[in-house]
Amino acid sequence: MTQRMTTVPETPATAASAHEQIVCPVARTAEIISGKWTLLIIRDLTTGTKRFSELERSLVGISPKTLSERLTALESQGILHRQTYAEVPPKVEYSLTEKGQALFEVIEAMRAYGKEWLSDHPCD
Repeated sequence: MTQRMTTVPETPATAASAHEQIVCPVARTAEIISGKWTLLIIRDLTTGTKRFSELERSLVGISPKTLSERLTALESQGILHRQTYAEVPPKVEYSLTEKGQALFEVIEAMRAYGKEWLSDHPCD
């Protein structure tokens, strides 16, 4: 006799519950920075405030939808701040919060590792 395993579809509530169950600081940090473009967005914001179009130009290959989704996720996690100005056309700027700036050391460690062990081709 075989048993069927049923899975419960993930909802925002179950995802939040799973997130809260992660205790390991390394796993929680990895969860924040694991998206394909996330670290590159943070890298670009370490040099200062940027507008959406500046980020889009810098991140060759990212779609506007993906960039918007990643920025929204980073804002909800307290990694970046979104400043909207009441102008026509609307002006929106993104900058790192203190929590986001603290990821600079993680990015620098990855840059050093990559330079030493992975490639002869430097990036920004």
